[in-house]
Amino acid sequence: MNWGILLSVLAYELVVVVGLGLYLSRKEKAAPEERSFLLSNRDLPVAVVAVTFALIVLGTPHIFGIFEMTWFIGAASIWFGIAHAILLVATILSTAIWARRARVTSMPEFISQIFGETPRLMVSFVMAGLIWGSLTLESQGIGIVFAAVTGITIPQGAMIGGFIGILYVIFAGMKEIGWVNLINCGVMYVGLMVTMVFLTGALPEGGWGRVSSFYIDQDQAEMLSLFGTPELLYTFALGTILSVTFCQSISQQHLQPAMSAKSEVTIRRTLWIAVPLNGLFAVFIASIGLAAKADPAFNELGPKLAAPTMLLNSLPEWLVAWLMASLLAAVLSSFAMAVLAPATIFTSDVYKNLFNPQASEAEERRVTRIMIVVLGVAAFLVAGYLPTIVEAINWLFAWMTPVFWMIIIGLFWKRSSAAATITMAVTWIVNSLWSFTSLPTSLGLESTPNVYPCLVVSLVVGPGLTAVFGGKTGLFRERKSAGAPAGASK
Repeated sequence: MNWGILLSVLAYELVVVVGLGLYLSRKEKAAPEERSFLLSNRDLPVAVVAVTFALIVLGTPHIFGIFEMTWFIGAASIWFGIAHAILLVATILSTAIWARRARVTSMPEFISQIFGETPRLMVSFVMAGLIWGSLTLESQGIGIVFAAVTGITIPQGAMIGGFIGILYVIFAGMKEIGWVNLINCGVMYVGLMVTMVFLTGALPEGGWGRVSSFYIDQDQAEMLSLFGTPELLYTFALGTILSVTFCQSISQQHLQPAMSAKSEVTIRRTLWIAVPLNGLFAVFIASIGLAAKADPAFNELGPKLAAPTMLLNSLPEWLVAWLMASLLAAVLSSFAMAVLAPATIFTSDVYKNLFNPQASEAEERRVTRIMIVVLGVAAFLVAGYLPTIVEAINWLFAWMTPVFWMIIIGLFWKRSSAAATITMAVTWIVNSLWSFTSLPTSLGLESTPNVYPCLVVSLVVGPGLTAVFGGKTGLFRERKSAGAPAGASK
């Protein structure tokens, strides 16, 4: 165990997270007027919202998921990063604006404005469950960081990191996550660029040319190509783009920073910061993964630990500490948002909506903090026993496909609660059948990702039932015709 690296990483995280968290918590007590813990009083500036957008989807799947996936499909794993860059563009130009404009606290609350209470409750439970699934994957990433540095097991590492992850959010909620992200983002990107310079010099004789030769000699030259094979483009690249965009663009986890932004203008301005920060990251991570597999000294460690261990052994100790703190910070950012999002849904859509409509800011904060602890502990207890990260995350994302399309229909065409309820239920049944039965095999589509059947069902059943059932005018169309353009905020 390398105590120097471990203590350096822990010291950095605790100083930044606890120090800034306590400071912001004291400030928030003086201004509790607009759900300060959940939404930071809707006052987050451009830089904070932008880096939070970028880091929320830059956690375990982007780091250790791509390390894993690179092992099997090579440079094509970069499509996971490209998919998230596309997601950010779509979100910032559409759903993030809509959520901020509606002045809601949660996406299920937004659903209730469009379709009523039954769809709201359906989305509340499904979305909270899916985000918790993402939370368990983020916990696995935290465990991998500590396992690589210390030699302890992934479950043990997840418990240590999970404790820090809870501290990341529990003091001041959304404001704490945003401002800690701003600090961590600068530290992480500078550290990553310095790492690539040092890693290039530390590679065995032949450098990156030797890495290329390894795959060519193994008759795996396609591993070096972004486009891989036609099958990968269909099953992985396009499938990931669709599942990520249709899920994360309406996820509470991704839109809570937008709900907390100062204005719609603030959100639009984040485009030129968030997209480059997020999109370039996968290139660095995939390159490191390819190099680790090509080195016999690390190849035998397998897809989860080869790349982290290579970094640990190839870089100077001070840079290892810097990089590990940076990677852990990225994972903790996603962990914190993934634990705050379902806690927000429980507080806003279950506790306040169903049991205590008059709940004060202090009561909301207390309930949210309890849920943060419960969800965080539950997540890191199961973190070491999960499937391949990217495969699991893409399965989770497919569940939100019908919700995405029904929101579009309900905002700009017609609102039918019955159509929304049936469409979501039918699509979720199809998604389950696709995962747990032999249906894909019997149709000759065993390699087809879940998002494809979910997309087909959503685009056929949703508009079809809406046309048959009719309903109210689309929410934004209605507000515009009433002279209040979609409830536009400042």
